Amino acid sequence: MRVDKYLWSVRYFKSRSLATQACKKGAVRVNGSIIKASREVYPSDKIVVRKNQINYELEILDLPKSRLGAKLVDLFRKDITPKEAFANTELLKYAKDHYRKRGTGRPSKKDRRDIDGFTNPDAEEE
Repeated sequence: MRVDKYLWSVRYFKSRSLATQACKKGAVRVNGSIIKASREVYPSDKIVVRKNQINYELEILDLPKSRLGAKLVDLFRKDITPKEAFANTELLKYAKDHYRKRGTGRPSKKDRRDIDGFTNPDAEEE
C-alpha cells in the first residue's frame, strides 16, 4: 500500500492529497528516510509524521483495505510517539500568548524597541 494512502486510511490526514503534500514537503519518513508519496509500506515499518509541530511516530501492524473508522485504527497501527512531544506543544502555546494578544494591532514604538532588544541584546540602545 502507498504511504499516502496508508496515512489517509488510518486518519492522520483528512484527504489523500494532504498526505501527498506532506510527503512532498518531507514531513513523512519511513524507517528514517524521507520518501515520496508512492513508496510502498509494509507491516513492521516505522513511520514518522511531522504535523502541527509534533513528530508522530507509529509502527504499522497491518494494512487496511480502505479508510477505517476511528475505533478500528488501533488494530492497524501502534502509536509510539513519546509524551515529551505533546508537552512541547503546551509550552509553544504559552509562548505565543505571552507577547501580544491576537488582534491588538501593530506594535507601538516602545513595543518595537522591546522586541529589538530581546531579539538582538548586543545592539546598543539609543
